[in-house]
Amino acid sequence: MADIDLNNLDFNNIGSWPIVIKGVLIAILAAGVLALGYFLDIQPQQEELERNISEEKRLKDDFEVKQAKASNLEAYKAQMVEMKDSFGAMIRQLPSKTEVEDLLVDISQTGLASGIEFQLFKPQAEKHIEFYAELPITLKMTGTYHQFGEFVSGIAALPRIVTLENISLAGGKGKGKNDLLTMDVTAKTYRYLDESEVASKRKKGKKGKKGKKRR
Repeated sequence: MADIDLNNLDFNNIGSWPIVIKGVLIAILAAGVLALGYFLDIQPQQEELERNISEEKRLKDDFEVKQAKASNLEAYKAQMVEMKDSFGAMIRQLPSKTEVEDLLVDISQTGLASGIEFQLFKPQAEKHIEFYAELPITLKMTGTYHQFGEFVSGIAALPRIVTLENISLAGGKGKGKNDLLTMDVTAKTYRYLDESEVASKRKKGKKGKKGKKRR
């Protein structure tokens, strides 16, 4: 190999080259072909294989999630039925439009039965929220701790939902249970909206959105 002069090699007559040089040339060409084949064929196939493996894993995970949902389908259906029943029971605790006046009378009677004296009993304007209406009632009453306790217990025992908010007590400088106090409180009752009211509310909402877009 050391005796071979590379400058004397004739590229037009490769067949006359020494066997060692031919072997080296063949090895270089073979390596080049293998490298070219790897980058043009094998590497893209490997990348595609990795993508397919990743996609297979994603599909498998998706299948397992859907299979779990399918296996619990009956439980979900039973849960939906239970939720509908519970929702219906809560709706039935909301008075209709025609029952609100009776509920206001019940609140007033509950206060009077507790020995409370009303200084103010003023229903405010309704506020529509989703499928129900909220009716605040401003109350100002005088009575003792014991009487107010009876009133709150009586309100909680009503078959309809009534909440008491923004409670403040004043007066009663002494510490006796019979000292008269003044209570300011907002009682809130609720009623469900009938289908015509819900439809009207949605219609007004759509008109309001259109008006904003025009601006």
